Amino acid sequence: MPRFARLLLTNDDGFDAPGIQVLERVALSLADEVWIVAPDHDQSGVSHALSLHSPLRVTEHGPRRFSVSGTPGDCVAMAARKLMPAAPDLVLSGINRGANLGVETVFSGTVGAAMTALLLGLPAIALSQAFTDRAAVPWATAEAHAAGVIARFAGGDWAERAILNVNFPDCAPDSVGPVTLTRQGAGLVEDLQIISGTDPRQTDYHWLKIARVGRQDEPDSEAYAMGQGRIAVTPLQFERTNREALIRLQAGQGYSVSGA
Repeated sequence: MPRFARLLLTNDDGFDAPGIQVLERVALSLADEVWIVAPDHDQSGVSHALSLHSPLRVTEHGPRRFSVSGTPGDCVAMAARKLMPAAPDLVLSGINRGANLGVETVFSGTVGAAMTALLLGLPAIALSQAFTDRAAVPWATAEAHAAGVIARFAGGDWAERAILNVNFPDCAPDSVGPVTLTRQGAGLVEDLQIISGTDPRQTDYHWLKIARVGRQDEPDSEAYAMGQGRIAVTPLQFERTNREALIRLQAGQGYSVSGA
């Protein structure tokens, strides 16, 4: 196992979430210093958001342990540019409660934190644990395998242009298949639903709910690998151009984009 001088941990589930506690134990086996800078409450679904119109409040919970009244991206920026004496060797975001696959990676605060690290020139890995029963997340699987995955990929030149999105399958630690390099697939998100009701003060409220559906994804996708009980590792980047649509637009409109 490589030894890091300094690791930064964050997440989107919040400072007290069980996943970041698992990640801390993993990180302590790999680093001399482990810093935790995480949101003070659940920030799932905020993607890459940054708090540009409100101040951030930082609460210290002990040596190298801070919560921030902002988004996961805010936490990475605050840690790297204000709280830490030197840049971390690696930023670890998670371990998220629930997989981050396909379209979900666009909305994920776990992935968003890692992408903010990329923006700041820091290598980053997002980690997520799949589950079937929300009350019985198999944290032992991520805890057993995360250090090996981190050690295997840390220090690679992938970090200059991408982050790694790691998903652990919903199975026992000794049933996990091999680490598999994958691409982002369609994932499981199908729709957004609105659940409406009336609160005790007779005021209407509306709650967003992500609708997911099981589907057969492409064999080289992360969802497919996860379905086979394997650990999926997907490099993600900022550039999101749909090149097929670009080519069709160029052909149909009779113009070309500069540099094409």
